[in-house]
Amino acid sequence: MSVAFRRDGDEEHLEPKFEVPIPPGPNLVTPEGMDLIHARIAGLEAQIPTLAEETALNTAKRDLRYWKKRLSTAAVQPAPSGEKAMFGHRVRFALNGKPREVRIVGHDEAEPAKGDLAFTAPLARALLGAEAGEFVDFNGREEAIEILELIA
Repeated sequence: MSVAFRRDGDEEHLEPKFEVPIPPGPNLVTPEGMDLIHARIAGLEAQIPTLAEETALNTAKRDLRYWKKRLSTAAVQPAPSGEKAMFGHRVRFALNGKPREVRIVGHDEAEPAKGDLAFTAPLARALLGAEAGEFVDFNGREEAIEILELIA
């Protein structure tokens, strides 16, 4: 039999398993973000002993390594205060005349569909440091965003 038709197992054809990538830069979190990290770790630690299938077990262990690393580097930020948009602020603004609202949060707690943007997202970066009533540039357009209100 030709070597081309011989296969010892399917392992050689599986996709390689990589670690979950860690976002670059500081790991800033809100107090809710820290609670999220603790909940994910607890959930995975409870799940791992119940897993018998090797792929699911390896995936859960990989995810646990990710969340433990995120816990070790997490820096809880103080509640936002003051007149300028900061990490943790909910910002109401008008973009192209349409009112919107987002909250500026850490990478792991970001859910754009819910209005939670990572502080490194282009829109969040445009909003940071702005005051209510101010116009800021965005997406190559001058004064594209009007800051309506900051909510701590």
